Amino acid sequence: MSLTHEQVVQTMTKMLCRSNFNIKNVTEFMLPELKEAVYLHQEAKTPLLIIRPAFEVFSGELATLNGVHAKYDYHHNAQMTRFPTRRNKGVSEVHYGLAFKFDDQDAVEAFISRLIEIITG
Repeated sequence: MSLTHEQVVQTMTKMLCRSNFNIKNVTEFMLPELKEAVYLHQEAKTPLLIIRPAFEVFSGELATLNGVHAKYDYHHNAQMTRFPTRRNKGVSEVHYGLAFKFDDQDAVEAFISRLIEIITG
């Protein structure tokens, strides 16, 4: 059974991530005690967690966590307003980040924990 959007939200809430808004299929979360945004995007039936492209140097390490899978290309969405923009396929620039999918809630917890460790140094 695959991980649901609701299960990811439950895990994020349990880890004290606070939700700022939900527009269409994108929810913005702030990591606990930090001013770092991550976005939860519902793509088809697969929930994706999107982080800033500045963390690309850690992408390989994060993808080695058990149950964590990095998406190959950048993820673009206009609702991810705290992220930088770049031109993708359209005329104007759009916000983008690095997308990850997860096998289970333990993988989400491990991912968030490691991301917090990376940020806090």
